[in-house]
Amino acid sequence: MRRALLAGLLAGAVVAAAAPAPAHTTPAQGLVEQLGFDQRLGERVPLDLAFRDETGRTVTLEAALDGRPAILVLLYYRCTMLCPLLLDGLVRGLRDVGFQPGKEFRILTLSIDPREGPDLAATKKTITLQRYGRPTAERGWLFLTGQEPAIAALAKAVGFRYQYDQSRDEYAHPAGLVLLTPEGAIARYFYGVDFPPRDLRLGLVEAAQSRIGSPVDQLLLLCYHYDPLTGKYGLVIMNVLRLAGSATALALAAFIFVMVRRDRAPRPDAAGE
Repeated sequence: MRRALLAGLLAGAVVAAAAPAPAHTTPAQGLVEQLGFDQRLGERVPLDLAFRDETGRTVTLEAALDGRPAILVLLYYRCTMLCPLLLDGLVRGLRDVGFQPGKEFRILTLSIDPREGPDLAATKKTITLQRYGRPTAERGWLFLTGQEPAIAALAKAVGFRYQYDQSRDEYAHPAGLVLLTPEGAIARYFYGVDFPPRDLRLGLVEAAQSRIGSPVDQLLLLCYHYDPLTGKYGLVIMNVLRLAGSATALALAAFIFVMVRRDRAPRPDAAGE
């Protein structure tokens, strides 16, 4: 009896583990295959594309970048499932980055739903910035809306493939971030809804072509490499071993130098004789 019960529980666990995880929307069959990011590293986005910010002011991508690297977030504001998780992950990651939006970099959040307007964008910005808690983000984090042609053109430029599910009146889309250089070139992609501060900081340093950051950041860039397949920075073991070996050699050299100096220094008892 007990064995039969355990076997039943085990079978149920296997079935549950094999079942697919719930998607952002539940789009029609075949729709999921049309979603994703096509990496277009090094390509430039059209800087003349115009959108409206949360105040209703028209702004081009060039003006939105304002000569700084930027984090581009594509989502839609009335989403209650994946998009809030995406923004929450970005807020959590940004808190320990050290750089401040509006000073060293910009954040551009764009709705992929052309029906959404500045009022909804303003509400989403207020909620997000309250959770972020950084005063400079008010002018450095834009919440944009736009017309379908401009939205589609930017999405295509960064390889962001999304679909509208008419049966559910929802958008199915991938989750992630796109880092842009001050000139509007695509520098990095980060996937998912969790963004470690280290990854965001190193990505911004690289996107800015080393114009922001510190010697420590440059040292970290030697230790970590960016993996386009995972959208993450990974530890480069050989570089770490080289750095560790160099540090050991320097420490050993310093020790030998001190010992030699000590042996050559005159002893007090010898000087008295």
